[in-house]
Amino acid sequence: MVLSGVALIGAFVLLLVFASPSYRQGEPGAAGRKAPEFSFLLDGKPTSLGALDGKVIVLNFWATWCPPCVDEMPSLNRLHAKLAPMGGMVLGVSVDEDAAAYENFLREYGIRFPNHRDPAKEISQAYGSVMYPETYILTVPKGGGTPTIQRKIIGPQDWDRPEWIDYLKELASKQK
Repeated sequence: MVLSGVALIGAFVLLLVFASPSYRQGEPGAAGRKAPEFSFLLDGKPTSLGALDGKVIVLNFWATWCPPCVDEMPSLNRLHAKLAPMGGMVLGVSVDEDAAAYENFLREYGIRFPNHRDPAKEISQAYGSVMYPETYILTVPKGGGTPTIQRKIIGPQDWDRPEWIDYLKELASKQK
């Protein structure tokens, strides 16, 4: 009786895992793939990922209505400040449809890293992102060109962790 109950619970958990969109059965690893290109404003000027010559980019997909995204923002702000002197940056892509909510959020939370609003979710779909926050670590070749995905991270992170800083420092040193 107990064994059949355990088996039933196990089957139920397995069903939930396979039915969950986060499982992504059969999805190939992102590392080493070319990153989908897109344009955005940087310091008020149009640019694209490929124009970010030799940079390490922490590309974060987020939304104002996503509590884990909101929780992650302060550590992304601090990460951006640490990455800038190393030749890196955090770049946020918000999937918010409401432009006013997006602008208010950036002001209210003091977001200091570059952000782009993608209300049609075209960029996040090109990357295959369906859960937020989701982050891609990208490197752009020296001299510019198509960025390469180094890592894909699903879910919120504490970007102050020494492991992340060390990893990003190592990537940045290889870009020089």
